[in-house]
Amino acid sequence: MFADARMPAVQEEDKVRQLPRGRHRLSRDEVVASQRGRMLTAMAEAVAQKGYARTTVADVLSRARVSRETFYEQFADKEDCFLAAYDFAVEALLGSIADAVGDAPPDPFDRFESALSAYLGEMAREGTLARVFLIEVYGAGPRAVERRVAVLDRFVDAFAEILAPYADRFECEALVAAVSSLVTTRVASGRLDELQALREPLLALAGRLLAAPGDEARADARERLSRAR
Repeated sequence: MFADARMPAVQEEDKVRQLPRGRHRLSRDEVVASQRGRMLTAMAEAVAQKGYARTTVADVLSRARVSRETFYEQFADKEDCFLAAYDFAVEALLGSIADAVGDAPPDPFDRFESALSAYLGEMAREGTLARVFLIEVYGAGPRAVERRVAVLDRFVDAFAEILAPYADRFECEALVAAVSSLVTTRVASGRLDELQALREPLLALAGRLLAAPGDEARADARERLSRAR
């Protein structure tokens, strides 16, 4: 499920750079990709610093060093640019998690631990992504909130696939909600340095959620996740 989040045809992160001055040999497509990448980065940085409501198109133009005409060639308005930046951040995050899960042993609990560790690591390293992904998206209007709800559903589906048959979808939904809430409160208060410390208690919480009296498989899940601490 996480592997489906990759963006094989888009390499904007490699093109977020200022174009060379004067004549250059970049194709039109390369120029457009570079401009788009810079505008997405500029939007994310401006929103993380000022908040969505106070961010303007002019903020994006000055940070990305593009013209207003260039902006409106690619985006309908500020909201459209923000949604594109949010979508790109989501795919980058899920791609990192997919890589971690893909490198993990096939055991469901090893895969879950790898996914959780990758998520916490990305949120701790990328303060801009964390604020846009977890906080500012809720202030960007109904379309952005719909995007956020859809992303949470993707996380739930992915964890349900990883942890089957040890957990049903509701239990995975509760687990995702707990992770999201705990991480969001720390990001909102600027405590990124505390995110990695959530790993062990969240693994222990997962063990308790997945353990039910009289259920040998789920009891085994609790024991194994506890040992992961």
